[in-house]
Amino acid sequence: MTVRIVHLSGVVFDALAAGDLTTANAASPVPLSEYFAGPEWRSVWRMRSAQVAEDPASADWVTGVIWDAERELAVGRAGYHGPPDSTGMVEIGYAVDPAHRRRGYARAALEALLRRAADEPLVHTVRVTISPENTASYDLVAGYGFAEVGEQWDDEDGLEIIYERRAS
Repeated sequence: MTVRIVHLSGVVFDALAAGDLTTANAASPVPLSEYFAGPEWRSVWRMRSAQVAEDPASADWVTGVIWDAERELAVGRAGYHGPPDSTGMVEIGYAVDPAHRRRGYARAALEALLRRAADEPLVHTVRVTISPENTASYDLVAGYGFAEVGEQWDDEDGLEIIYERRAS
């Protein structure tokens, strides 16, 4: 399976945050499905829209499209929460459209993000946070050298366990 993370612009983030698939697709480098503009992901698009408006360079780091190059199909979203912080840490986030789950897309996206982190000289640590009930995400990252380093409370997702690993 060949996937890549396709970066989006502020215009696309704005349109997806508003649920406007027509405008999003007019500006997106790849065609997006209705799920991308649906209510389940709107809070993520609102967050990225504000982030890119404040720091346009962050568009190269934040949530993009998981693109199945063989099928020419947008199957989910993945990226970092932002550029590396002052310690060289990036946090990974990903989600697969329910219509395309259980086919290896989350794993392929995770591997693409880990490769990029390893290739970026400013990145030293990769983080992922997972709800204790999300066993599928934990099972996915468990085989990639992530170690539990703490926990945090997320206003949207509740309790999350923090896992980290070296980028290289």
